[in-house]
Amino acid sequence: AGEETEKLNNLCQLLAAKEFQARMEGVDLLLDHCRNTPQLISTNIVQIFDVFVLRLQDYHKKVKQKALEALALMIPMLRDALHPVLISLVTAAADNLNSKHLRIYAA
Repeated sequence: AGEETEKLNNLCQLLAAKEFQARMEGVDLLLDHCRNTPQLISTNIVQIFDVFVLRLQDYHKKVKQKALEALALMIPMLRDALHPVLISLVTAAADNLNSKHLRIYAA
């Protein structure tokens, strides 16, 4: 359980980091955990996605685009586990449909 807590803390710290490169690394790590340890993510989905949803609205376009692309890959992996965070995800993703930035709109 200690290792899981450490993984979670590391993930949330990266996702909430000040430096945009660290936030991008956090998005990659989240995607990696979804692929390799989906149980860790689904068990702690609310805690993780409270931070991840902010990356979908990140002021840095590269982070936002990476988060949107990662979300598209995560949805089929996490499926039913996403229910508790669905409303916040849809709201954050919908905000990007108004984006003037073509890559973000396309993601």
